[in-house]
Amino acid sequence: MTPATSLFTPVEADLRLLADNLKELVGNRHPILFAAAEHLFGAGGKRIRPAIVLLISRATMLEQDITPRHRRLAEITEMIHTASLVHDDVVDESDVRRGVPTVHSLFGNRIAILAGDFLFAQSSWYLANLDNLEVVKLLSEVIMDLATGEIQQGLNRFDASISIETYLQKSYYKTASLIANSSKAAGLLSEVSRETVEHLYSYGRHFGIAFQIVDDILDFTSTTDTLGKPVGSDLKSGNLTAPVLFALAQKPSLEVLIEREFAQEGDLEQALALIQDSQGIQQARELAAHHAKLAIEHLAVLPPSESHQALINIAEYTLSRLY
Repeated sequence: MTPATSLFTPVEADLRLLADNLKELVGNRHPILFAAAEHLFGAGGKRIRPAIVLLISRATMLEQDITPRHRRLAEITEMIHTASLVHDDVVDESDVRRGVPTVHSLFGNRIAILAGDFLFAQSSWYLANLDNLEVVKLLSEVIMDLATGEIQQGLNRFDASISIETYLQKSYYKTASLIANSSKAAGLLSEVSRETVEHLYSYGRHFGIAFQIVDDILDFTSTTDTLGKPVGSDLKSGNLTAPVLFALAQKPSLEVLIEREFAQEGDLEQALALIQDSQGIQQARELAAHHAKLAIEHLAVLPPSESHQALINIAEYTLSRLY
């Protein structure tokens, strides 16, 4: 399986520059926030979101180099994503992410919440300085969507009656909105046609949904070491994802275990066994493949290039994580 980073070859140098710039953008006026940011941006995440922004920027600017505004958009995208992770980790009480201690486990909840707020505010400030009102609106909507997704997930905990549609909507808010809107924003900065801009948005939307479904499947099929968190931890916390929702249709007894929030000994293990014994994981794989295929179809508007091919490869790679 190709490591994610080798998919980013056309923007490798851009991503190195991005990593340096992110630490600088936070600045060192606030030693604790700077320490938190350095910790976050040094944690070696896959950087898939800024990579997509940079690849779209390059795929739509074939005759010339990408602009400083394209680069800044990629940095803003990663800042928004990182801010949401800091807050997510507090909500989920996670002590480790990507194999390193979370901000709140190092600095406490108060600093973590403030660090997340600071990164959101900082990203908004840099966003305003792009002087493109449509791009500002797109990424402001993302910040609202991230909060909406978290609230929706919190309200739907252990609710076995939620539909696949509700799950997909929440996946859009939590994951796909940032990828979709930043992809669209990159197209706007390249001044491509309206039609192309909408296709770029749809690429990001379908890619983001496929990416989230794959993540949710891995919660059942991967190992604790690979995930960096216990297998089945989403289910345990009442977050019902695609494999569970599909399994519920085939295994009615699963609903009883979920509704009582795995209160009795062996409930969680029994639930995991029922999901493994159903078609839930396979159906979720098919749903992820469907969205990855749609994402790739929307790239047809772009002329052939190395960056265009990399965008296709990333969508295919997302599915290959399952095998």
